[in-house]
Amino acid sequence: MKFDRVRLANFKPYGDADLRLTEGVTVIHGLNGSGKSSLLEACFFALYGSKALDGTLGDVITNGEEETEVELWFTHDGVSYRVERRLKSYDGRIDHKCTLESTDGSDVARDGARAVREFVTELLRMDAEAFVNCAYVRQGEVNKLINATPRERQDTIDDLLQLGKLEEYRERAGDARLGVEDVLENRRGRLDQLDEQIAAKEDRDLHARLNELEGELGDVTDDIDRYEAQREQAKETRDAAAETLETHAEKREELESVEAEIDEIEAAIREAERDRDDHRDAIGEARERIAEVEAAIDDRLDDAGLDAPTEAAVANRRAELDDREESVRTDLDDARVNAEGLRNQATNLAGKADDRTERAEEIESEADDLDDEAETAAEEAAERESSIETLREEAAELRERFAAADVDRDGVADERETLRDERGGIRERTAELSAELKNARERVEEAEALLAAGKCPECGQSVEDSPHASGIDEDRERVAELESELEAAREREGDLDEQVAELDELASAADRLDEIDERIATLEERAEEKRAAAERKREQAAEKRERAAELRAEAEDTREVAAEKREEAEAAAARVEELEADLEAVADAREAVTAVEERLSAIADAEDEIERRREKRENLAEVNDERRDRLADKRERRDELADAVDESAVETAKERKEEAVEYLERVAGELERLDERREELQNAIGGVKGDIRELEGLREEREALGDRVDALETLHEETSELETMYGDLRAELRQRNVTELERTLNETFELVYGNDAYSHIELDGEYVLTVYQKDGEPLDPEQLSGGERALFNLSLRCAIYRLLSEGIEGAAPTPPLILDEPTVFLDSGHVSRLVRLVEEMRGFGVRQIVIVSHDDELVGAADELVTVEKDPRSNRSTVRREDAAELDVASLADD
Repeated sequence: MKFDRVRLANFKPYGDADLRLTEGVTVIHGLNGSGKSSLLEACFFALYGSKALDGTLGDVITNGEEETEVELWFTHDGVSYRVERRLKSYDGRIDHKCTLESTDGSDVARDGARAVREFVTELLRMDAEAFVNCAYVRQGEVNKLINATPRERQDTIDDLLQLGKLEEYRERAGDARLGVEDVLENRRGRLDQLDEQIAAKEDRDLHARLNELEGELGDVTDDIDRYEAQREQAKETRDAAAETLETHAEKREELESVEAEIDEIEAAIREAERDRDDHRDAIGEARERIAEVEAAIDDRLDDAGLDAPTEAAVANRRAELDDREESVRTDLDDARVNAEGLRNQATNLAGKADDRTERAEEIESEADDLDDEAETAAEEAAERESSIETLREEAAELRERFAAADVDRDGVADERETLRDERGGIRERTAELSAELKNARERVEEAEALLAAGKCPECGQSVEDSPHASGIDEDRERVAELESELEAAREREGDLDEQVAELDELASAADRLDEIDERIATLEERAEEKRAAAERKREQAAEKRERAAELRAEAEDTREVAAEKREEAEAAAARVEELEADLEAVADAREAVTAVEERLSAIADAEDEIERRREKRENLAEVNDERRDRLADKRERRDELADAVDESAVETAKERKEEAVEYLERVAGELERLDERREELQNAIGGVKGDIRELEGLREEREALGDRVDALETLHEETSELETMYGDLRAELRQRNVTELERTLNETFELVYGNDAYSHIELDGEYVLTVYQKDGEPLDPEQLSGGERALFNLSLRCAIYRLLSEGIEGAAPTPPLILDEPTVFLDSGHVSRLVRLVEEMRGFGVRQIVIVSHDDELVGAADELVTVEKDPRSNRSTVRREDAAELDVASLADD
C-alpha cells in the first residue's frame, strides 16, 4: 500500500493543505508544535474515522470553524482508491459523512463511515489498532511493544497475522460445544424422565388391568340383559292385571274416582288444618320477634343518637350524619394532602442536603487531587531546576576549556577546517616526498651497483676517466635532503593530527554547549510551566474547598428546613388520625341508625304477617266446613259402588299389578345403577387403553430421543475435536510466527547492532524477549539504556512489519511504514543506527517510509522533504515539499 496524496481543509492547525507523497523515504520536518504529526493523523483518520482519534470528532475541526474535510488518495495491491471524510458541527452535534471509491475503473464504492471503515479493515486485513501496532509508530509510543506484557504482545502479533480469527473460531466451536452440552443434558434428563414414566406405567400391568375391566364389563352386561328380560316379564304381568281390572272399568273407574276425590278432600282438609296450625304458630313467632326487635331497638338508640324509634327521627338523623361525613371527608382529604406534601418536601429537602454534602465531598476530593497534582508539578519543576543547575555546571566546565584554548567557541569549526585542509596538503606532500625518496634511493642503489662493476652509472661505459662519475654524489645528497624534508613533513602531520584532535574535542564541546543552552531554555520554560501549573492547581483547590464549605453550609440549612417540614408533617398526620377517628364514629352511628331502621321495618313486616295469617286461618276454616259436607256425600256414593264390585278379583289384580309396578320401580333403579357401572367400566377401559397408547407413545419417543442423544453425543465429540483443532492450529501457527519473527528481528538487529556489544535476540513461545551480549550474558530489554531501548523497539516494530509484509506463506501488501518522532529518546550515535535501519528497510522492499522528525541526520537520509511551518499570527500551518538532493541541511538547522 502507498499513500499518493492527502488534502486537508480546516483540519486541526491546517486551513488548506494539499500534499503529494511518493515512494521512498519522506521526512516531514518542522518546529515543535507546527503540525507535523497532524498530517499523519489526517491519513490515519481518513482510513479509520473516529477509531483513529484519541479524542472526539469535534477535536479535529479547526478552532473557529464549523466544517472540516480530509481526502486521501492511496494505492493498494495495484488498485487506486480515494476516501473522503467531511465533518460539520451544528447544534452541539457532529455530522459525519464519508465516501470511498476506486479511481481506476475498478467500480468499488462505499458510503458511510462504518461501511468505509469496515472496507478498509478488510482491504488491509487490519483494524485501526492493528494498523498502529504494525505500521504506525506514533509519537511517544515507540516503547509500546517492549512495555507490553508477553500476552499483550502475543495478542497484538496474532491479530496482525489474522490468528485472532482462529481464536474466534475456537471460541465459536467452544460455544457450540457448550450449547450441545446444554441440549444434551436436557435431552438426557428427558430420557431419564421417559424411562421413569415408562417403568411406572409398566409396573401398573395395564394389559392385565384391561382384561380385568373387560371381564367385569361382560358380567355387568349380562346382569343388564337379565334384568331387562325380567322387566319385560313384569310389564306383561302388569298389563294382564290391567286387563282383569278392565271388566270392572266403569264401576271401578267411578269407584276409584270417588275414592280419589274422597282422598283428595280428606287430604285437603288435613292440609288446611295443618296450614291453620302453621299460621297460628307463625303468628306466635311473629309476636315474639316483634318483642325481640323492640328490645334491640332500645339497645341501639343511644348508639344511633335517636330519642325515639320513628321513621322521621331516623331520616333526620341520617341527614345529619351525611352532612357530618361530608364535612369530615373534606377536612380529611385536605389534611392528607397537606401531610403528604409536607412529607415529600421533607424527603426532597433531605435528599438535596445529602446531594450537596456528597457534592461537597466530591469537590474536596477533587481539591485533594489538585493539591497532589500541584505538589507533583512543583516537584517536577524542582527536578528540572536541578537539571538546569547540573547542565550549567557542565557548561561552565566546557567554557573553561575554551578559555584555556587559542580559539573561541564560534571559530573552532573554521579553525578545525583550516587545519584539516593544511593536514590534507601535508599528507599529499608526504606522499610525494615518499615517492620521490624511493626513486632517489633506487637511483643511488643502481649507481652503486654499476660503480661496483666498474661502469658509469649514467652511460654504462667504463668509469675510468668518465665525466659522469660525480653524479652519484648528487643523488646521495638528494636522498639526504628528501629524508630530512620527509621527516619534517611527518612531524608537521603529527602536530596537525594533535591539533585537529584537540579541535575535534573543542567542536564536540561547542556542540554540547549548544545542546545545553537549548536544553536549559527548554527546561526553564517547562519548569516555569510546572510552577505556574502548581500555583494554578493550588488556587483551583482553594476555590473548590470554598465551594465545598458553601455546599456543606447549604446542606445544613436544608436539613434544618427538612426537620421543620417533618415536624409539620407529623402534626398534619396527627390531624389526619383525628379526622379518621371522627369519620369512623360517623360510620358507627350510621350503622346503628341503619340497624334501628332495619328493625323498625322488621316490626312492620311482622305485624303485616300476623294480620295476613289471621285472615288465612279464617278462610281455611270456612273452606274446610264446605269440604266436610262434600266428603259425606262422596262416602255414601263410594259405599254404593263398593257393593257392586267383585272385590276379591279386583284385589287380586290390584295386588299383582302393584307387585309388578313395584318390581319395575326396583328393576329400573338396579338397571340405572348397572348402566352407571357399565359407563364407569367403559370409561376405565378407555383410560387404560389411553394409558397403553401413551405407553407406546412414550416408548416411541424414548427410542427417537435415544437416537437424538446418540447424535448429540457424536456432535459433542465433533465440536470438542473442532475446538481442540483450532487451538492446536493457532498454537502451531503462533510457533511459526515466533520462529519467523525471531529470524526477522535478529536480521534487523544485526543490521543495527552489527559488531557491537550484543550478539542476538531470543523470542520464546510466550513472546518473552531476551537480548544476549557478546559474552553470552542475557539481558531483559528493560535493562538497555533509553536510546538502546528505543532503537530496540524500532527494530522490533520493523521486524513485525517485515514479517507481515513477507507473510508466512507469501508476500502481502502492507501500509507505508510511518515513524512519528522516532528520535525523541535517541542520541546522535543511535540516530545513525536508525538511519541505517531505515536504509535497510528500503532494501527489504518497503515502498514508502514516512518519518516525522527534526533531526538533521534523518533529513539527510530523505528522498523527499516536507517542511511544515506555522504562521504565528493566524496560527495556521502550511506544507512545502522539497527535493532532498538539493537540501542544505545546515540551513534547515538554522531555521
